[in-house]
Amino acid sequence: MTTSPALAELTGDYVLDPAHTRIGFIARHAMVTKVRGAFHQFEGTAHLDGADPARSTAQVSIKADSIDTGVEQRDQHLRTNDFLDAPNFPELTFRTTKVEPLSGTEYRVTGDLTIKDTTRPVAIDFEYTGNAVDPYGNLRVGLEGSVSISRKDFGVTWNAALEGGGVLVGDKVVLEFDISAIKQA
Repeated sequence: MTTSPALAELTGDYVLDPAHTRIGFIARHAMVTKVRGAFHQFEGTAHLDGADPARSTAQVSIKADSIDTGVEQRDQHLRTNDFLDAPNFPELTFRTTKVEPLSGTEYRVTGDLTIKDTTRPVAIDFEYTGNAVDPYGNLRVGLEGSVSISRKDFGVTWNAALEGGGVLVGDKVVLEFDISAIKQA
């Protein structure tokens, strides 16, 4: 696959801009609705290779106790051993193992996701949404992606049965990434 000269010029090292990046999630609640939330403390770096995207890499570290659904009582429960066990496993991590171009703007980023003490491979499809030089002279690139995971695959199995059947928390969790990364000098 060939890339445009514009993408080749993006080659370099980047850091996530936490003020303009969102790492969120969606989970089914009580079989009838979805709970949305985000992690507010994280850091990440990437090396983008615009000429050969398969040579790109990335790593992200997310503070488990920064989980926020907008309901403090629920957030406190999500930080316990029933879910993320933030006191014992303070970070969720992702490190790439492979990057595959799917089209001119779409990429499959495969890597190792660690939640609690379990590491599993996941493949996240990302769309390159563009680049721009901000008013401060920083070159920024944008990416959006998501992946659906089974929380049980990561040892997050707590649940409660509902009176009419079903469970309180769905197994499927969608992780969402809206990335703004800044090229480093």
